[in-house]
Amino acid sequence: MGKTTTTVNLGAALAEQGYRVLVIDLDPQGNATTGLGVEARNFELSMYDVIMRDQPLEDCIEPTSVKNLFVAPATIDLAGVEIELVPAFSRELKLKRAIDTVVDDFDFVLIDCPPSLGLITVNGLAAADEVLVPIQCEYYALEGLSQLLRNVNLVSSNLNETLEVSTIVLTMYDARTRLSVDVANEVREHFADRVCRAVIPRTVRLSEAPSFGQPITVFDPASRGAVAYRELAKEVSNGAPQRSR
Repeated sequence: MGKTTTTVNLGAALAEQGYRVLVIDLDPQGNATTGLGVEARNFELSMYDVIMRDQPLEDCIEPTSVKNLFVAPATIDLAGVEIELVPAFSRELKLKRAIDTVVDDFDFVLIDCPPSLGLITVNGLAAADEVLVPIQCEYYALEGLSQLLRNVNLVSSNLNETLEVSTIVLTMYDARTRLSVDVANEVREHFADRVCRAVIPRTVRLSEAPSFGQPITVFDPASRGAVAYRELAKEVSNGAPQRSR
């Protein structure tokens, strides 16, 4: 539904605005890592080491080719975390404790979670202040969203009482199809001011950018996708002051 695409490109657009941004890749597939041009052979520590071996998050962070944009990379090792974390003490809060040590160094920390609700995603939700949900303008979108809202409520009532779904982003929008228009209208009707004005279009350039290891703002800065993510970044940042360096 454009989850990793939105994490990578929103992060890059915020960095372009001058904010210092950290993308934390929690998906074992590591798509946010490779989408930002960071390859596994070029780093020693990953989020697996942070969560399972208590390595400092600071030691895992890698710079990207975009100024102000950093990534804490993922590897396939993360796939084992779901099982390895089961007996761990205070297992749901391991990521939160790691992030607390670096949070003052960044204006925004974006956590890209895997697509399922396992212990990795629960760690992400327990560590977050708010949840941004990309919704694909497709038939089953609202069904998936209602399930996600239930999961967020579960985490907020048990682990992170201030957690809320604050932002909903319509992705893969195709104005030529009745379905996209209908889904967008329905989401706006249900969630009103939580839905961003900026809408991410379905474009070939957006799907091509990751294979070049670049966010869309670098790969094709004038494209519709790049313009849309810049608009989204303005809405998300909402004129927030930048931290003094």
